[in-house]
This record gives sequence, structure tokens and C-alpha cells, in this order.
Amino acid sequence: MDIPTQIKQHSCMDCLSGQSLGFEIKMAFQPIIDWQQQEIFAYEALVRGAEGQGAGWVFERINDDNKYYFDQSCRVKAIETAARLGCDTLLSINFMPNAIYNPDTCIRATIEAATLYQFDLEKIIFEVIEGEQIVSQNKLKRIFESYARHGFRTAIDDFGAGFASLDWLHSLRPDILKLDMSLIRNIHQEPASQQRLAEIQRACATLGVVILAEGIETVEERDFLVNAGVRYLQGYLFAKPALEQLLTVEQIQGWA
Repeated sequence: MDIPTQIKQHSCMDCLSGQSLGFEIKMAFQPIIDWQQQEIFAYEALVRGAEGQGAGWVFERINDDNKYYFDQSCRVKAIETAARLGCDTLLSINFMPNAIYNPDTCIRATIEAATLYQFDLEKIIFEVIEGEQIVSQNKLKRIFESYARHGFRTAIDDFGAGFASLDWLHSLRPDILKLDMSLIRNIHQEPASQQRLAEIQRACATLGVVILAEGIETVEERDFLVNAGVRYLQGYLFAKPALEQLLTVEQIQGWA
């Protein structure tokens, strides 16, 4: 596919301006907990409007004409903001597979931003954005392989809720698998969810994939997951996403 001239000319500074989107974006950060080490494992960068409007408000303004630039802008804004805030953990960035026409070409602005803001490329996790309709498993596999060559980690988001299945897990072999909140909700009371978790854990253990449970809202959910051997946790029990702020361990609830 030919690369449009205006895309060739984009740099990470262009992405920061947001002018091609017609509106400004900011980033909120939600901590991901390493329960075993009792520390912050990573922060997930989540897009917001200039005044903190939610992701829904932002995505209402995204279409086929601007989704490529939006995807690039989110990556650059996440890296710039995290670096400015002094992020020294892993940084998880959502991406839109259908906005990527060539993985190696589309990663250019990300590498440029990481270099400019002195953010370690090996600290970046790219996860498939929730709700994104995947057209081709092979395309996503090529994207994951390209990102791995550049030193990035990869993650499948919302596993069990949408396109992803154990077949996809074996094909894509991400570094991290994020369990959908529909599986997590009241898991301490749902034998079917518990059985599903055990199946996923067995598959991930075989493939060397790390499991991360997101959407945790209660102590009971947290305790069941911890006792089941899930090490990495994320959800409102610990903290909601904070606009342009990296919450510290002291500011995070849900430890006790």
C-alpha cells in the first residue's frame, strides 16, 4: 500500500499538536498492581478529552478518515506525558490494528517519541484496544511480530469477551493476556468463571504468557484471583484512571 504524503510528513510533534484531529487529547493513567511484589507493575494510558472527557466522547469523534492519525497521536501523547510525569515502570498503550497499514512504517512515530522523550522502548506494552473489530488474525500476528522485533511487549485486552480465543492465544503468543472484567465479575461465586480461569491459566503456563486480571472492583474478587495464582491486578478497587497523573503506591487503595 502506498503511504499518503501527509502521513509520510508526520512527526511525533505533529501528533502532539492534535490539529489534524480537530480536538486535543490528554492521557489518564491507571496503575497495574504486582501483588506478589506489592508494587506498581505498569500504568495503562487511557485517552481522554482536553477537559477530561471520557473515552466515549473521544471515540465519537473518530472515523475512517482520522483513525490512523488518532492511533499515532495516542501513542505519542502517552509516551510524552508518561515521560514528563517521570514514569519508571512499564507503560501500556492501546492500539488500533485496523488503523495500521504497515506495522514497521506505523511504528516510526512511536520510536521517534521514545527517543525524543528518552523513554525506554522496552518499557512499552502495546495492547489491542478494547472493542476493536479484528478483521484478520494473520494481520494482527504480523503486527505482534513486528512489535516484538522492535523490543515492545504485546498484550491481548478483554480476553474472553470478543474476538480472542485460546486459538488466537496460541497463534499470537502475546507477552500478556488481560482477562475481561466479565470473567472477573463475582468470580468467587461463579464456578463456570473459575473453570474458565483455570483453562486459561493452563494454556498461558504452557506458552509462557503472563495473566493480568482487569476490572477488579471488590476485595472478594481480588482475594479469589490472588489465591488462584493471578499476580497482576487492575481495577477500580485499587484506583480509577487519573488524568495526567501517575498515582503512587501510597495513593492506591485495595492493598489490605
